[in-house]
Amino acid sequence: MVDRLNNREARRLFIARHGLAEPVGSGLRRRDLPTLIESLGFVQIDSIRTVERAHHHILFSRAGTYRPSWLAHHLERERSLFEHWTHDASIVPVEYYAYWKHRFAAARDRILSKSWWRERLGNDREAMLERVLARIEEEGPILARELNEDGEQRGGTWWGWRPSKSALEFLWHTGAISVTRREGFQKVYDLSHRVIPDTHFEAETGREDLIDWACRTALDRLGIATPGELAAFFDLISPGDAKTWVERTDTDAFRPITVELADGSDRDMLARPDLPEVLAETPDPPGRLRILSPFDPMLRDRKRAERLFGFDYRFEAFVPGPQRQYGYYVFPILEGDRLVGRIDMRADRDAGALTVRKVWPEPRLSLSKARSTRLDGELERWRRYLGFETVRS
Repeated sequence: MVDRLNNREARRLFIARHGLAEPVGSGLRRRDLPTLIESLGFVQIDSIRTVERAHHHILFSRAGTYRPSWLAHHLERERSLFEHWTHDASIVPVEYYAYWKHRFAAARDRILSKSWWRERLGNDREAMLERVLARIEEEGPILARELNEDGEQRGGTWWGWRPSKSALEFLWHTGAISVTRREGFQKVYDLSHRVIPDTHFEAETGREDLIDWACRTALDRLGIATPGELAAFFDLISPGDAKTWVERTDTDAFRPITVELADGSDRDMLARPDLPEVLAETPDPPGRLRILSPFDPMLRDRKRAERLFGFDYRFEAFVPGPQRQYGYYVFPILEGDRLVGRIDMRADRDAGALTVRKVWPEPRLSLSKARSTRLDGELERWRRYLGFETVRS
């Protein structure tokens, strides 16, 4: 009977559920990619390409055979994945689409309750939405820049959205249109029924089914969680929904567990009911070193990362330069079952070089000879992935 996890056991379980306990060289094939993403739940999208965009980085961190073209193949041709929102823009298995319909339904009222949106959609909101939909219906997939209604001012930034651009985003958030592909990194939209396969486009789920699915699916992917963390995983349900699920659901869905945190304190959490079997099958993570994306699923909840790993991470790209502790885009470093440091590295594509600007070991750790060798090996792996000639510092 397992009723308490020490901190090392909790870290091992958490790392394994996030796909980081397998050897990074495991032979993932293009056809396997949706299975990997489904095992994670989703993969966050980010446009910044200091080294590689976050979605590609997350997948390459788990499979050294991964190539970016695979993602476009499944998004744009196989339609086994789709783009939408979790806590941020993400790539989601298309099997989840029916559950996302609840998000679409809630989005309309939520968006229109905000003055920012109402101002950008303009006074003739419904007519604008109808015109945009009609144009996509008649002309097919469209980029935001191709929508420029007579008399509209072109906005140069996200804050300067024109009504037609705002209409596109509104229609995407509410499910009427979907991202069919990207050009560069710009979304190309089409009507959802022309993007999402019929089986998934037509499927429906009830609210109680959504809550049960969201909680069970999140717990399976986290391994251990509080009710609030279950709700936050997909951001499809509220903390109150998750708390009620725990209170009313048969205990075959979970078991109470006490978890030792990095500071030695205990926290009451939930775990899968088959926890003993899961623990017995959980391998020790490889001793190798991996450079993670700041948006890696393992690190998405910064407070949880600090509680479990004692790792205080802040993404500083949007912090004014003089106030940054480390740098604009600094990557966490995972070694075995510990987060051991962070690295500031950049891809100099013109020079064909991966440039390391600085490495910070965590307090009480050092960049020992053995750790430096492992870091060199990881940097070499990234050099090959990027197709560069050299790593330099």
